[in-house]
Amino acid sequence: MNKFSNIVILTGAGISAESGIDTFRSEGGLWEQHRIEDVATPEAFQRNPDLVYKFYDVRREAIQKAQPNAAHISLGKLCREWHGDLTIITQNVDDLHERGGAVSQGNAYLIHMHGEHLSAWCMACGERHFWRENLAHRPPCPTCHKPNMLRPDIVWFGEMPYQLGEIDAALRRADLFVSIGTSGAVYPAGGYVRRAKADGIATLELNLEPSKGSHYFDEARYGPATQIVPKWVEEILSY
Repeated sequence: MNKFSNIVILTGAGISAESGIDTFRSEGGLWEQHRIEDVATPEAFQRNPDLVYKFYDVRREAIQKAQPNAAHISLGKLCREWHGDLTIITQNVDDLHERGGAVSQGNAYLIHMHGEHLSAWCMACGERHFWRENLAHRPPCPTCHKPNMLRPDIVWFGEMPYQLGEIDAALRRADLFVSIGTSGAVYPAGGYVRRAKADGIATLELNLEPSKGSHYFDEARYGPATQIVPKWVEEILSY
């Protein structure tokens, strides 16, 4: 019998890297061409909205061309077959988890704590809309019809991540915390393993290389996400 009932999984850019999505630190990638301060802060949006819109339009287009990889698909299988509670907290703003089958269903929950590229947020009425097209031409909000009020529904540096209450509740229920493909450098997500360790929750790191918080994990497995994540999912479902 499996000794774990409630699992919390934190995923980062490393799980999508093999699908061709640039990480913050990838050489030659889109992020390397821009300073974070110029494209990923509220101040940047106020200062140069055209640059910010164009940056995220390129990202949104690239994400729609990418395909979920074996790691995403294996977590989708875990969502369908796990007997207890499963919460996937992703720092990623792509939709590859969803397309890999990892969606909120039954006792499985998917939380995009940093927002989503395929969502536009109206600063006038507060409504959010599924969005595939460009925002640089300043389309009107589909709800309130005001022009020039939609922004990328992304949590920028200096803004509060989404659904922190739900994340806190999931961590309090968990008996296993798994970190996949994240450097551990961005908070508050970077501190979740420390909290799990302090609460006596079992911890596992699945990553290409040791993260900044690797010493907090009870167990670690290193290698490409497409290899180590499916193997772990098959193991835990077989108990």
